[in-house]
Amino acid sequence: MAEATGLAGVTTMLLALWSAPRSRSTAFERMMMQRGDFTVVHEPFSHVGDFGSAEVAGRAVRSEQELIGALLGLPGRTFFKDTTDFHYPLAVSEPGFLRGATHTFIIRDPAEVIVSHAALNPELTRDEVGLARLHEIFTAVREATGEVPVVIDSDDLLDRPEATVRAYCERVGIDFLPESLRWEAGVPGQWERTERWHRDASSSTGFGVRRSPEPAREEVRADPRLAGFHRYHLPFYAELREHRLTV
Repeated sequence: MAEATGLAGVTTMLLALWSAPRSRSTAFERMMMQRGDFTVVHEPFSHVGDFGSAEVAGRAVRSEQELIGALLGLPGRTFFKDTTDFHYPLAVSEPGFLRGATHTFIIRDPAEVIVSHAALNPELTRDEVGLARLHEIFTAVREATGEVPVVIDSDDLLDRPEATVRAYCERVGIDFLPESLRWEAGVPGQWERTERWHRDASSSTGFGVRRSPEPAREEVRADPRLAGFHRYHLPFYAELREHRLTV
């Protein structure tokens, strides 16, 4: 994994979790915050794309290139999660970034992703659904490293949180901390800028109970626009799911 020993024997690691929006990645991030052994950076790529800047270690960065340099330069252990409603050209083409971080991925049933996203963004476009872009990053990492990145199925995360997180930790080379699976409800400061997108995670105290995806699938089938989005993204999701972590 992309881990190195720096000055004075301090272990450095940049661990990334990539996700299409509405794929339960924020709950996973909340678990990483609870661990306490990683500096957590919330959605820096999408913040640069959406707001024109992101904060990394108290410093404002205003471009994708500047952001990648800032992330790779952080000392100690850093975790960031980001969403693929935007396209990040350097994230899929910069060899130093593709090989210098441990890139992992989380997926969710595309019908649930689309319905949840459209509820918050009625003007949702096909590409903003994000599964095709998620697959693009996955492919770039696999080609750059020669290894298949870790993919979590978020259904597994809800059904078997301890086993799923334990398997994830083993694959990326970090300790499993069972106490990180529970936390206090609330809005971390990093979430305030996009708080309306994180209300479920903000009110949670752990990984929730999975509901049937069938209502979302029925809603997608009934809406020609959403059905078109679903047909486009389903093959990308299916290929990512083939590589999901075995729990």
